[in-house]
Amino acid sequence: MKYVWQLTIILGVSFLGEALSELLPLPVPASIYGLVIMFILLLTGALKVQSIKETSDFFLVAMPILFIAPGVGVIDYWDVIKPILLPAVIIMFIATIIIMVATGGITQWVIKLNGKRGNKNA
Repeated sequence: MKYVWQLTIILGVSFLGEALSELLPLPVPASIYGLVIMFILLLTGALKVQSIKETSDFFLVAMPILFIAPGVGVIDYWDVIKPILLPAVIIMFIATIIIMVATGGITQWVIKLNGKRGNKNA
């Protein structure tokens, strides 16, 4: 019964994201609204991590299975992909490096910021 309740919470947040996507005239996907709602609920403590942990862990473990069909589907479009494969791989490699550097820099900045705040409170 615990898993049903956890799934209900996750689906409820997803439904709120779908509703916002329909109601607001912004070009934002419903999944993004759902992620932001879930983030806010977890950040504010309105929703505890323990209340969705097991079902979330299951979804994370099952996620790679969802990439099999699109990966196999790429084979159908090999003639289209083949001429742009090298530039696409180069772009993906460079973008990955940029994202890793930016994420690391922002993470270090947030850690330093939290450290300064911790020293002021001490």
